[in-house]
Amino acid sequence: MRTASLTSGSLQQQAVRWTLSVPVQATLFTSLCALTLWTVYFSSYPAAHNQMHSLRHHTLSVSCH
Repeated sequence: MRTASLTSGSLQQQAVRWTLSVPVQATLFTSLCALTLWTVYFSSYPAAHNQMHSLRHHTLSVSCH
């Protein structure tokens, strides 16, 4: 019984250590930034679309239509 609790505690510590590692944090941050930019650039919500319209046309790597 005692070894099972130690193993689950150790597993929990490994999970926390992995989650807080720099590569995981960098991946999550990059994904969040990409999702935010995608949402802003390609929103079909009229207010957001109109505000970003000219920026999309001036950005060489992003086409609007």
